[in-house]
Amino acid sequence: MPVHTVKCASDLDTSVPPHFQRISISNLKLTSDCVHRSVKGEVVQKGPVVSCRQTDHLLKAVIQDKDTQSSDTSQQTSINVIFFGTLAKDFSQTVSQGDIVLLSGFTISKSPTEQTDRLHPCLLEMSSIDACVYAYSSKLFVSSGPAAASSESRYTYVPLNELKPNRIVNVYGVVTFFKQPFPTKGTDYCSTLKIIDQSNAKVSCTIFSERLEDHPKIFRIGDIIRLHRVKAQMFNGSMTLLTTLGWSTITFDGTIDSPIEPRTSSRTFHFGEDDNRAVEALRQWAASQFLATEPTVPLSSVQPRMFFDLTCQLLAKASMDTRCMLLKVWDGTKCAHPLLNVAVAPDALEGESSPSRDRENMIANILVYDNHVEGASKLKPGMFLRLYNLHAVTQSAPEQSADCASPLCFHLHGGTSYGKGLCVLPSESPELQPLKRLMESHVAVAGENEVNDATLLDVWYTPPEALGEAVNEDFYTVRTCGHALQQVSLAHVKRSTPPVVCHVRAKVKSYQPQNLYQCLKLFCPQCTTLVEVPNDEVIARVFQEALRVNQPCSEHWAVTSSVDSISMHVSCEMVLSNTHTQLLFLQGVTLEEMCVISAAHSNVVPVRSDDGRMRLLDFTAPFLFGRDKRYYGCKQCSRSTFVEPEVSGVEMWDEHNVAKALGVQLMRYALLIKFELEDETGTLEALIWEDAERFFHVTAADTSACQDSQDKVQTIMDRLHPPGSSMAERPWLDLCLSAYTVEENGRTQVCYQITNTEARGNFCTPQ
Repeated sequence: MPVHTVKCASDLDTSVPPHFQRISISNLKLTSDCVHRSVKGEVVQKGPVVSCRQTDHLLKAVIQDKDTQSSDTSQQTSINVIFFGTLAKDFSQTVSQGDIVLLSGFTISKSPTEQTDRLHPCLLEMSSIDACVYAYSSKLFVSSGPAAASSESRYTYVPLNELKPNRIVNVYGVVTFFKQPFPTKGTDYCSTLKIIDQSNAKVSCTIFSERLEDHPKIFRIGDIIRLHRVKAQMFNGSMTLLTTLGWSTITFDGTIDSPIEPRTSSRTFHFGEDDNRAVEALRQWAASQFLATEPTVPLSSVQPRMFFDLTCQLLAKASMDTRCMLLKVWDGTKCAHPLLNVAVAPDALEGESSPSRDRENMIANILVYDNHVEGASKLKPGMFLRLYNLHAVTQSAPEQSADCASPLCFHLHGGTSYGKGLCVLPSESPELQPLKRLMESHVAVAGENEVNDATLLDVWYTPPEALGEAVNEDFYTVRTCGHALQQVSLAHVKRSTPPVVCHVRAKVKSYQPQNLYQCLKLFCPQCTTLVEVPNDEVIARVFQEALRVNQPCSEHWAVTSSVDSISMHVSCEMVLSNTHTQLLFLQGVTLEEMCVISAAHSNVVPVRSDDGRMRLLDFTAPFLFGRDKRYYGCKQCSRSTFVEPEVSGVEMWDEHNVAKALGVQLMRYALLIKFELEDETGTLEALIWEDAERFFHVTAADTSACQDSQDKVQTIMDRLHPPGSSMAERPWLDLCLSAYTVEENGRTQVCYQITNTEARGNFCTPQ
């Protein structure tokens, strides 16, 4: 059998004849001599066995240079390997991801996927009769915990102040900030964090993975994290770490003297005495620097308008609507302020029990909004939770007297800014033991003999009561126009003959679209076309179609404004090192790859090949990518056929100069929302469009890419139309309305638009 396993890692080097010379992956070239040569590396990706006519079977894998992973660039240390015939089947059955392999009898050829997978420009083919694989299985020496690890599983870890761009590294760090995973525009989830180590260097980390369970399990600031095979790169002048092929992570509690128990979804991982010492050293250092976070705030210490983290147990949950979920929780303490109970239909509540009257103010009602609803819907009563950046909101009950204190309700606002989110804590977690003991003491007082999670649920459930007034504190609108007009009713506006401007006072009865991301539109200022922003699935199809029709030979092109010529770049590293003065043309990439490349460059234009000349893609896709923003061209007004940029006189490329150089009519982002307004005299539908940016205090372009801007729009809409609220609970708005007519299909229609109006008040979520 051409795949041989060895019991010791040192046996790999002695498996081949002594005259064989080892060559590192970074030194491989098309002209390298393959005779009596061997290559050693870790299997970081392994595909399935597939059938083909020429060789019966083949398998594709990626191996990474084991000995140089902390010093060489990522393009040089990872290489594709193709196994053919019987060797492909043997490799599939014998070798697993994470194993160390030694290859001999290979041939070297050019990799056809270099531009898309950004790996080594060569690939290894294992097809000759002399091809042989020696494998050291990770299952033989990798432990499922810190108890059993050999010295051969040790890795080299780089201090954060010694990171260099474009290196694949292993690092340890203390978490100083983190966000729970959130869905990207593609198929991945993304989580972000910041770490620090004894070198006092602070580094941001961005982690992408399709599986939520693969993301680091960070519960609080001060936790310790270990990252393997992440790429260091410069972004906006700062060093960052980005996950790459074969990355892995484990995390630890950062509390001194707590058990060193790795948190990971991996069944196997390397962990030895050196790792124990590294974690303990970071714990001691973090404590001396006061980096460890304060314990989460108990309900007994919560004050109105506070933003805080809460550790608790879920008692019951209910769906309020598509954008809001109610969670009923407790932590064994009693809040000093009255707590609001939220009314839900009995059959909508998951989790039932009988209340205990002497336990008032121990059950907190948490309203979870927007992007957090998906995660909250998967929770089960009895789970232990940690909620980050909760907002304690004072709310008035419908028939509350003036001398009564307003009850508190807790809001987990939408978005991820300031670390907002929630996660499930393992029931066996050591930090939950004090919380459990406190809960058990209350159950014992209540006369319960057996204590478990089910008992806690049965004892501590408060029945739903009336929903108080939704949060509208310090929120209002103002008219910014100079009109000296008397305020009129909506019925009067509808009787007026357009064009006319009126001042009204009304409430929002409903609005469209309910999913606010759909309010972002693309507007052509030349032909006044208004279209939806294409989603990633539609854009990805355009890129795939371009890949399908591209000619076999594809290159990366760059145009530099300071030089009136076009130069070819086949090295991706050379392309990404350029400044804002450069305009890049990329051919033969997927949407996902375009997003990765454009994250490090300001102006990237996707193109396809047609008879040896570059064409822009279909205008359904963006014609320009810049960092986190995308720019679109109007299909009707753009005149570009072939890419022939006019670069003379351009000192700095931005979206306007790029569009002009390429003959593209640039479309603008716009916000468009339709309100159904109501007052005592009736209802009226009005658009907010031309003045939407002034109303929401954001720009539409920023809203297309900035989470904070999206959060601001969502927060203001929640103040205008609080989820689950009645008309009586919604705020009165002072508005300036413009009535006008439009011609459509030969018919004249009267339309209304909100203009010269701004939202004011406490709608920016504090940190």
